[in-house]
Amino acid sequence: MKSHRASGKRNAVLGLAVAWLAFATSPAAAEFGTKGGAEPANIEEFASFLRQDPYDLELLISYGTSNGGSAGHLALAIRGPDTGVETVYSANFYADRSRKHAKGRYTADLMVAIPKSEYLFRTTSSLGDTAAFGLDFGEIYKRSVIGVRVYGVPVQEKQALAGFMRRLNDDYQKRARNTEYHDREVRYDYLRLNCAKTIGSAFRYGAGYSELDVTSAPILSGRRIVAAANANLPTEMAMKLLAQWDARGYRMDAVLYKKYLGSTYIDPHDEPKVAFKDLPNRFPSVLSRDFRSEQGEYEDSDNLFVMYVLYNLAKYSVQVNEQTKLLEVARTKTPRPYVEAVQLAAEAARSDSEDYGRRVNFRPKGTRIGEQ
Repeated sequence: MKSHRASGKRNAVLGLAVAWLAFATSPAAAEFGTKGGAEPANIEEFASFLRQDPYDLELLISYGTSNGGSAGHLALAIRGPDTGVETVYSANFYADRSRKHAKGRYTADLMVAIPKSEYLFRTTSSLGDTAAFGLDFGEIYKRSVIGVRVYGVPVQEKQALAGFMRRLNDDYQKRARNTEYHDREVRYDYLRLNCAKTIGSAFRYGAGYSELDVTSAPILSGRRIVAAANANLPTEMAMKLLAQWDARGYRMDAVLYKKYLGSTYIDPHDEPKVAFKDLPNRFPSVLSRDFRSEQGEYEDSDNLFVMYVLYNLAKYSVQVNEQTKLLEVARTKTPRPYVEAVQLAAEAARSDSEDYGRRVNFRPKGTRIGEQ
């Protein structure tokens, strides 16, 4: 009898231990801002607040996460004409047909299509467990994102953009080669068919932006250094698109989605193993003298110009409140019209870059987006 009671007690303790383990490893118990973990409770409410502004597109420029030479990422959100639902189209870094990405990574599409709230704020993905946290979804737990919102875009243009994104996936599935937008097999290539080139191609070949410069490495060149010199960089493509939108009479403003600084998530595929909170959060550089500079050390006029333009266009700065873990507007200001934003940024960037070169103490004339 005593043995039976002891056995029952052990079974009860074991059952509690198993139940606790199941709870501890469940998504509900995972830490805030980690894959499968807790997320802001007001995501959809906050998204509805932002959608009160009647923008049609949002170009999403993600910060870099490496020390020097990091160009970041570029994606495009297209807003539905009736429902207002925003779908983000983002080039899939792992759709390169390499052996090391064949297992454990999402490779079904070249251009993933996901809700914007998921892309920015969610900790679980509609693409499944192989989607990359901090890239395909939950961007703000890994890095900051700047959204340039565009107003006055015709419905037909938005439909053409979405149609070209579907074509990119069709061409990827068919292993198409030598299309008008790419001279090799259609698959992801960090230098030759990257996030910036896919977005730029959607506007040039899908929406008819024939003046948009979308570069390519020479077809006979296999040298990576040549490809790098001709690669489309996210920030440079973004600035080309801003100029195109202004020429078409579209209005713009910007939103800074600030990185949540407390995520302890470590991507098991990455080397070295670094928690998201400890990764650099670098403004994505243009190809300039300080492309290799560390975070916060940009002094080249080209980078200053871009940061100043985006600050001048900014309307909101959005963040996760550290105490409540809710999304909130950290700052609101009146955005300047594009022409004025560019003119002021050009003057300030030129002057500030010269003063940085003199190595003297001075007060910058321009303000970088993300700074107070």
